[in-house]
Parts: sequence; C-alpha cells; structure tokens
Amino acid sequence: MSKSTRRVERAAAAAGLDMSVLHMPASTRTAQEAAAACACDVGQIVKSMIFEGVDSGELKLLLVSGRHDVNLDAASGMFDEGLRRADPGRVREETGFAIGGVAPIGHLSAIDTWMDNALLQYPAVWAAAGAPNAVFRVAPDALLRATGARVFHNGA
Repeated sequence: MSKSTRRVERAAAAAGLDMSVLHMPASTRTAQEAAAACACDVGQIVKSMIFEGVDSGELKLLLVSGRHDVNLDAASGMFDEGLRRADPGRVREETGFAIGGVAPIGHLSAIDTWMDNALLQYPAVWAAAGAPNAVFRVAPDALLRATGARVFHNGA
C-alpha cells in the first residue's frame, strides 16, 4: 500500500469514516474507468477536481459527480472570480496526490471544498484513495461531514 493510500486511511479514521480502501486490478483514473471497476453508476463516482482562483490564486476542491463536468461559469459565480485548472505540480505539492488519484481527504494542506449536490442522491459514492487504482466507498453525507464541504448546485 502506498504512502498516499495510507494517508487517506488515516484521514478517514480521524474523521470517523467507516471505509476500506479497495485496490482494483484496472485503472480508476477516469470516472468511466472507476464506474466500470466499482460496478456502479458513473454518477456515483466522486471526481476530486482542483481549481485555482484567477485573482486570488487560492485552491478550490470541487467534489463533482462523475456524470457531470464542472460548470465553470456557475462555479466562478460562487467565488466572485474566475477559475482555472490548478497546475498538476501544485496539485501534487498541496495535496500529496497526483491528478487521477486525488482523494477528497488526506491532503497535505487544507483546501476549501465544495460538493456537487448530485452526489447526495446516492446511498453510496466511490472516491479516489490516493493511487490510480485505489478507491473507497462511502455514504455521501458522511463524506460531506468528513471534508467540511459546502454543497453547490453544479448545473452542468
């Protein structure tokens, strides 16, 4: 098990999440790959997408349903500034995870987090666990509490 995956497990335990990391035989880097590996609806996949404010440079973690893209116009309105994808090097430096394995918990630095309300319709969702083939299953309301996320309507 990688250091990143162990960090996710420790963060989950500290947050009181009842979960186990599963290592899949195939890649789970994309929502479609993860849904196939987890035998679930693509909407149940949590995409951990990191953006930065164009003016502030602050990172924003958007937990988005695998069924949706991020509506950048709507998201920019939430933050009163434009958003752009964060540089992969900065993502790794701030979270400790490479893109494709960014978990919603266990980051090296605190990042303001928002959750797509579409995830809340499912009894369980699947999220990256710090490696390209590692995932965990969790109730979306428990993930919301563990991340301290605010709910947003993605509208995408």
